[in-house]
Amino acid sequence: MTKLFLAAALATTLWAQSAYTPPKTPWGDPDLQGMWPGNFGVPMQRPASMGDRTTLTDAEFAQKQAQAKRQATADSEEYLPKDAKPGVNPPSYWTERGTPTRQTSLIIDPPDGRLPPLTAAEQKRRKEARGGKGYPGEWRGEAASYEDLNIYYRCISRGVLGSIIPVVYNNGNEILQMPGYVVFRNEMIHEARVIPLDGRPHLNSAIRQYMGDSRGHWEGNTLVVETTNFTDLDAIGSNGAGYPGDPGHHSKDMRLIERFTRTSPNTLNYQATIDDPETWTRPWTILIPLRRDEHYQLLEYACHEGNIAMSDILSGARAEEKKSK
Repeated sequence: MTKLFLAAALATTLWAQSAYTPPKTPWGDPDLQGMWPGNFGVPMQRPASMGDRTTLTDAEFAQKQAQAKRQATADSEEYLPKDAKPGVNPPSYWTERGTPTRQTSLIIDPPDGRLPPLTAAEQKRRKEARGGKGYPGEWRGEAASYEDLNIYYRCISRGVLGSIIPVVYNNGNEILQMPGYVVFRNEMIHEARVIPLDGRPHLNSAIRQYMGDSRGHWEGNTLVVETTNFTDLDAIGSNGAGYPGDPGHHSKDMRLIERFTRTSPNTLNYQATIDDPETWTRPWTILIPLRRDEHYQLLEYACHEGNIAMSDILSGARAEEKKSK
């Protein structure tokens, strides 16, 4: 047992010696400031066939790189047909692809890279919600009122994790620091959390917010942020915001622990642990490597401007009802 302990201690010491030490701010905190856009192309959950394998093989990675190159060329504006017609989605050449990585899933714990099982109580809630209709779902389902549509379709928020999990575009993140505070800005959908570092308590539990209530502190060179006081109106995954009732739907009592660790001058690991015993049988953790890009510009996500989705979805549902009578 002593040998095992000494071996573990030695490994920890060697890791600490080789770990990157970031520069300091003028007031002495580790400097995490800059533009850190997310990388697109890693699934939330690992394919079950990969088991506990966390990285792609050389052959798989080469195939992924070749596929990304082919897709980028096919989606280039230069190669689009001259008579191409616009659809409901933005032009494909707007897609942000990032740099292919070897990571097999955003989920790194449990080891199989999969969501933990739902609790029995959560399974029952999902089945019985709204008189057996289930939680409000994706807009393709029932649309009796605006409450049947998720808060992203309503241009309200994607929540904390929905704002940073990479999607097809607007994956920008910016970190700003000042004495006693860190500001984390997300391009999707134009969110900004001002995170105090002074040890103040969380808000009263009666106060609930889409982005929760965040408090931060330093553990060595890692910024650790604990967020509580959530609502239960969004989810983790499924195009960022997710849908109530989808696999990533969480309770209002979720506790989120985020860790921001700069691993080189141009890389930063974002790690988030979701602790929600009302929903999942165990906590689970995601890892998103972020790469610094000072040329990246955050653009306003003007979701409400020209947003006709709400009226179209609800009026379309009413038209379907008339046809069925």
